[in-house]
Amino acid sequence: MSHTLPIVFVVDDDISVRESLELMISSAGWRPETFSSAQGFLSHPRVQTPSCLILDVNLPDLNGLELQVRVAGDRTDMPIIFITGYGDVPTSVRAMKAGAVEFLTKPFSDDALLGAIRNAIEHSRALLDQTVEIQVIADRYRLLSRREREVMSLVTTGRLNKQVAFDLGISEITVKAHRGRVMRKMQACSLVDLAAMAAKLRLGQDRSA
Repeated sequence: MSHTLPIVFVVDDDISVRESLELMISSAGWRPETFSSAQGFLSHPRVQTPSCLILDVNLPDLNGLELQVRVAGDRTDMPIIFITGYGDVPTSVRAMKAGAVEFLTKPFSDDALLGAIRNAIEHSRALLDQTVEIQVIADRYRLLSRREREVMSLVTTGRLNKQVAFDLGISEITVKAHRGRVMRKMQACSLVDLAAMAAKLRLGQDRSA
């Protein structure tokens, strides 16, 4: 993931802005993808690459804030940078509260936008790496038997072997055997490591609720 060329998506109905940003993005070493409308962007397949979206507030179909809602729900690993020639405080506050990483009013400096893009791509990269890590853990978890999952859920919430044995109605020796298999299958170095995996999988939340 870290060696994949990041993509910077641009949605702006002004062709001169799109062309200018396309040149800037390419010169900075990223891959530009430009669209004149929100629907054009939404029709593009989702990417599993570090990316961000430069989004104009005023668009001919969905406006930028409406598109932001769609992206936030479906493409959580794609930070949004708003650009606009008609910025106002209520709009910028609304955009930032909804998760935008930057709100720039035209004219803005190249350095300001390039810095925002750089930060957004790093954030996207971190989110994608986290998704991959969780998927690896989930794949290991699927290899556990039902009983092993029960033991993992209990020991990672701090229960002692004898308490787990009582909870499950089995012997302490059996708990130790299950626990050993869980550690091997999950490739956990320690109980702390296993607990961190459980937290990422959100195990035990229903039990503690």
